[in-house]
Amino acid sequence: MSTRNTPTDGRQARPVALIAGPTASGKSAMAIRLAETLAGQGRRAVILNADSAQVYADLAVLSARPTPQDMGSIEHRLFGAWDGAEACSAAAWAARAREEITALHAEDAVPILVGGTGLYLRVLLDGIAPIPDIDPAVRSAVRALPEDAAYRLLQIEDPLRAAELNPGDRQRIARALEVKRSTGVTLGDWQLAKAGGIGEEVTLHPLILLPDRTWLYQRCDTRFAAMLENGAIEEVEHLLARQLDPDLPVMRAIGVPEIASYLAGEISLPQMIATGQQATRNYAKRQFTWFRRQPPADWPRLESLNETENVQMEDQFASLLHR
Repeated sequence: MSTRNTPTDGRQARPVALIAGPTASGKSAMAIRLAETLAGQGRRAVILNADSAQVYADLAVLSARPTPQDMGSIEHRLFGAWDGAEACSAAAWAARAREEITALHAEDAVPILVGGTGLYLRVLLDGIAPIPDIDPAVRSAVRALPEDAAYRLLQIEDPLRAAELNPGDRQRIARALEVKRSTGVTLGDWQLAKAGGIGEEVTLHPLILLPDRTWLYQRCDTRFAAMLENGAIEEVEHLLARQLDPDLPVMRAIGVPEIASYLAGEISLPQMIATGQQATRNYAKRQFTWFRRQPPADWPRLESLNETENVQMEDQFASLLHR
């Protein structure tokens, strides 16, 4: 992803704050505090969602979407902006986020991106490869392959990509194989021609939250239990009543399959709670690993504090607050 820069052109008038990290790390609360700090300076700030679950209107509880009480006087956008019947791709989200950022800069406001979906942020900042539409016949043939066969073929046709993937990652293996077969060009080569990113057009003020893992996992467990008390089961009941395609992202969001199994009588309440908490911890672990390794080295990482209320905004966002 794009590194931070010290612009000498008009980019200094186009700031974008970014607060990212694993689920339950305190991103939303910190974003609100930053927005309130900017408001205290007479500067308007708007929080933009960058979380792939919080984009869905159907998942207010299970995605831990900020409530109106949480939001207070700070405007929030792109939360609940997609109906669950429509899959929100990284490209679709990035297009909307870019529109919002452009509009906010025109109004002399500061966008604050907050979320834990690394792919969303990467596409927004770095752009996306202009890969042509895949031949439907190629896609069908690739998706019909047994998992082990698809990986072996990828090792032959795109060995570099195969070496980067887990042999069990069926979705990414199929994607890489169908791109190579349909276009004749490897996915890696397509990605060298990324376009549409805003990383070189704005001044980015990023902060990555990477709190103590034990503390984080305890927060995950506590929050999942609180979600159940605050209507998560009813939320999944309403979602199931829509009879949506089970492969849609909204149906595979953390907590939905576990609660659906409980509602179907396949597992007990204690089992549902345990599996839901485990799924949340697993997700947090993957996010933690991604945000530790993938963002540029010059993006600040906040690792020493477990309580975001103890963090001084002036210390973490000095260049933004003392322009």
